[in-house]
Amino acid sequence: MPHPHRFAWLLLLPLLLIGCTTEHANPEEMPTTETASPSAVQVAPFGTTEDGTTVEKYTFANANGIEVEAITYGGIITALRVPDQNGQFSDIVLGYDSLAGYLDVTPYFGAIIGRYGNRIGGAQFELEGETYELAANNGPNHLHGGVQGFDKVVWNAEPFEDERGVGVVFTYTSPDGEEGYPGTLNVTVTYLLTDANELIFDYEATTDKATPVNLTQHSYFNLAGHDSGTILDHALMINAETFTPVDETLIPTGELRPVDGTPFDFREATAIGARIDADDEQIGFGPGYDHNFVLVKENPNADGLTLAARVTEATSGRVMEIYTTEPGIQFYAGNFLDGTITGKGGVVYERRTGFCLETQHYPDSPNQPDFPSTILRPGETYSTRTVYTFSTQDS
Repeated sequence: MPHPHRFAWLLLLPLLLIGCTTEHANPEEMPTTETASPSAVQVAPFGTTEDGTTVEKYTFANANGIEVEAITYGGIITALRVPDQNGQFSDIVLGYDSLAGYLDVTPYFGAIIGRYGNRIGGAQFELEGETYELAANNGPNHLHGGVQGFDKVVWNAEPFEDERGVGVVFTYTSPDGEEGYPGTLNVTVTYLLTDANELIFDYEATTDKATPVNLTQHSYFNLAGHDSGTILDHALMINAETFTPVDETLIPTGELRPVDGTPFDFREATAIGARIDADDEQIGFGPGYDHNFVLVKENPNADGLTLAARVTEATSGRVMEIYTTEPGIQFYAGNFLDGTITGKGGVVYERRTGFCLETQHYPDSPNQPDFPSTILRPGETYSTRTVYTFSTQDS
C-alpha cells in the first residue's frame, strides 16, 4: 500500500534508537530522520492530586505545527493536534479538560501503563519459585499494573530540545513490592516529537530483583478529531498473520491463531466496523476487538523497528502509522466506552468513539512459558521503542 503523498516527505523514521532488540527493519521502508528545529517546551500547572502533589502540563510543538500536551500525572497525553489534508488542525486523542477527570474513574486515557501493560491471569504469577499475588482489578485478573499503576502516579519530568526534536523525559522509581511486584524498578519514558512528524516513545527500565515489565502507551485515537463520533469507518491495517485468542475473561489461551478467514484479518486495510459484531466467539468475548496481534517482524531495520499498523480516516485524510520494536500490539476498539464519560469540550464519549493500538509483549506472558519472556533481571536494561508517524492523503 503506497504512502500518502501530501506529507510523504515527513514520514522519515529516526536513525537513533536506544533499544535492546536484535531485530532489524528494512532501510528502504524506514528512511532516516530529518534534523528538527523545535520551539521550547512550555510548562504550566495542571492542578494538584488529592494528597496535594502538584501536576504540571508540558506543551511542545514541531516546525509543522503538530503539538503535544502531556502531564506529569500518569505521563498522560492530554492533547495531540495534527493537520488534516487541508491543513486544519484537530485534537485526535480522547481525554479531559482538567485533572479532575483523570483522577476520577478513567479508562486509562493517554497514560503510561506499567509495570505490566494488559492482563495477568488470576492476578498472580510465579517467578524463581515464589508466587506473587497482584490486585484483581479486572474480574479475576490483574490489569495495567493494578489499582495504582504507573497511570496513577506523578512522574518527574524534564523537558529537552536537541538535534532530534523536542520533548519530555519522564522518570519514576517503583519501590519493591509496589502493587505486589518484586524489585525496585527505575523507569524512564521519553516522549520525542520530530520535524518529520514522528512522535517517538522510548521506554527504559532497570531493576534490582527479577520482575515482569511490559510498558506501553494507552492513548485513545479518533483521527477525525476526538469530538467526531464513531471510529468504525477508520481503515485499519495490522501487520500480523496470527493473534492470541482469549478465554471469556480475556486471558490468552496460549494459542497463536492464524487471522486468515477470521474477523481478525487486517493484513489489508479494512474498516474497523466491517466485522466488529461478527458471529465469532472471540468477537463475543471482546465484545468486539480487544486482542493482541502477533506482529510480523521480518526485515526489521538496524534499529529494530518494523511497521505494526496503519490507520486512515477518509474525511480528514489523516494517516497514522505505528512502528515498533515490540513483538505484539493490542487493538482495542473502545467497546467499553458507554456514554458515561464527558470529555474535553463537554463531548460525551459514546461506545467505539476511540481506538487504542498498544505496542507490547503478549498479555499474561509471566504465566505463558511459550510466549516471549517479559522478565527483567538485575544487570539488564529493558529498552523498547515505538514511533507514531502522522501524514495525510487526498480524499
